[in-house]
Amino acid sequence: MKKLFAPYLIVFAAAMGILSCKKNDGSGSSTTTGSGQDGKAMAAFKESHGPKFENFTVDAGAGAVITSSKGIKYTIPAGVFVTSTGAAVTGSVTVSVKEINSPADMLLADRPTLTRDGRMMVSYGEIFVQAVQNNNTLVLKKDSGVKVQIPAKPNGQEVPLWNGDSSTSVTLSGYDYLNTAVSISVQSPVRRGIVWDQISAGYAFFNGTNGTLDFKLDSLAKWRNCDAILSTSGTKITVLGYFNSHYNPETAQDYSGEQPTMLFFKPHNQNTLIKLYDIILNATGSYQGFISYQASMPVGMKGTFLAMSTQNGKFYADMQDATIASPSGSNNYTTLSFDPQEVSESAMVNLILQLNNK
Repeated sequence: MKKLFAPYLIVFAAAMGILSCKKNDGSGSSTTTGSGQDGKAMAAFKESHGPKFENFTVDAGAGAVITSSKGIKYTIPAGVFVTSTGAAVTGSVTVSVKEINSPADMLLADRPTLTRDGRMMVSYGEIFVQAVQNNNTLVLKKDSGVKVQIPAKPNGQEVPLWNGDSSTSVTLSGYDYLNTAVSISVQSPVRRGIVWDQISAGYAFFNGTNGTLDFKLDSLAKWRNCDAILSTSGTKITVLGYFNSHYNPETAQDYSGEQPTMLFFKPHNQNTLIKLYDIILNATGSYQGFISYQASMPVGMKGTFLAMSTQNGKFYADMQDATIASPSGSNNYTTLSFDPQEVSESAMVNLILQLNNK
């Protein structure tokens, strides 16, 4: 691990005022506008190789039990689907599920496991379920739900449930058409990929008979995550990742689209993926890169970093096994340096898949 001194370190904490359009169905698939071509190339790469929906046709009046290719079982009660106006639904309904249960899928779907305040989470499965009939999106009847059973071996008997949202509310201040000072709230894409918020009193419970984590899905078209907070002890510090080469300047210029340069950390032997998404400000040359949450990375933790970048239609990557080192001298941070080299698209995919075995 190479330690460097950065003369200017500023944590990215202000709300962004530069917004462009990002269409997102909430499932992880998105189309960006306003970003550069390299950002679009990275988004297309992740979309092409990321997890896909599985579609099932069920009889809404009779209910059904469906099992995905990853072994997750969904028990759908009879008459559980209604229209947005509350009308009962009968006949054939298409139920689509997207599931994430590995670090590679977390990266490709931009669904890393980090709480809103920067705590690491161990994931037992992230799911997104939607139901459609005749191009109309359906909802669940009030006070009902779909039973979900995820094959898992948790350390405890219960695991917290989390809501996931890929956009956040940003307040913009300015003046209206009468030159009166106003503030408005707009939705902006979350650069970390998603914001996880724990559901009050929401837990998945371990079923020793089936070897599954069981919970009730009480709404559709939202991400649900069975995640336990990763237990860590000792000193926690801030980590800065410097790019000696192939840091794409679009990363700092566009705050709404896909980042063409990214840095991820996979703790060893944990189903966890951390995205270092905040940009080091006032950085030039080899000091360009990313910074973790303040005091969030445990000293002594072993893991694998994956630096990724796109420039001029080409892919670059650098994978490093590392141990989070103690700060040097009076510093409250430690650093790593990355030198991404050109790789093929298939080689980039293989590097991402390697995270599953770290």
